[in-house]
Amino acid sequence: MNILALESSATSCSAALVRDGVLAAQNYQNSGLTHSRTLLPMVEDMLRNSGNSLNEVDVIAVAAGPGSFTGLRIGVATAKGLAWGKGKACAPCSTLESMAWPLAHMEGKLIVCAMDARRKQVYNALFLARGDKLERLAPDRAVSLEKLGEELKNFHFPKIVVGDGALLCYNTLRERIPDLEPAPPHLRMQSAWGVAMAAQRLAREGRLVEGGALVPVYHRLSQAERERLERERNFTSKSNDKGDHHNV
Repeated sequence: MNILALESSATSCSAALVRDGVLAAQNYQNSGLTHSRTLLPMVEDMLRNSGNSLNEVDVIAVAAGPGSFTGLRIGVATAKGLAWGKGKACAPCSTLESMAWPLAHMEGKLIVCAMDARRKQVYNALFLARGDKLERLAPDRAVSLEKLGEELKNFHFPKIVVGDGALLCYNTLRERIPDLEPAPPHLRMQSAWGVAMAAQRLAREGRLVEGGALVPVYHRLSQAERERLERERNFTSKSNDKGDHHNV
């Protein structure tokens, strides 16, 4: 099975082509440029330079969330566009599971996935490395660093933290969790290869979708949505206060 995988959930951006679990080509960039400018050209260059075409791809996989709201939308929109034109199946992959796959070979370690979600929270999931697979121990969620630190005390495995929030998590929790260490720099950031590995699992489980059904999974309201809800609550509260005074 040939999988074209896309990763644009955070500051870095990557694309990979994986054949039956073997990495055939990968393009990675962490330049600070917007993914809307870089992702699709990276895919096109990677396929052309490796002598492949979209016709040979069986599945288009994308890190569907959690992550940056803009980054996720760009990745999902790009995957949709590539899939619809050729009628390809899509794999909506967990960003957190995807970032854990490059560390699966560290058997016996607890992989602490961490993406900076702001407001003293991280997007997080926990996996136990099993060599050639991952054992999920906690769901994808937005969780406070305080609560995550308390949870990690209950796991008696050496712990390694991965993701763009790895150093934030490590620096905050290292005194309370002495067996916590950051992943090495070359394995720390999200990559499209991990997305492809997560896509293989979805394919085995029959959980691929059509391009039209592909949507981002945010796990939390955006700042704009939170502010809108706050304005609505304030407006409702003021209206109720006025109504109470009128009734008096």
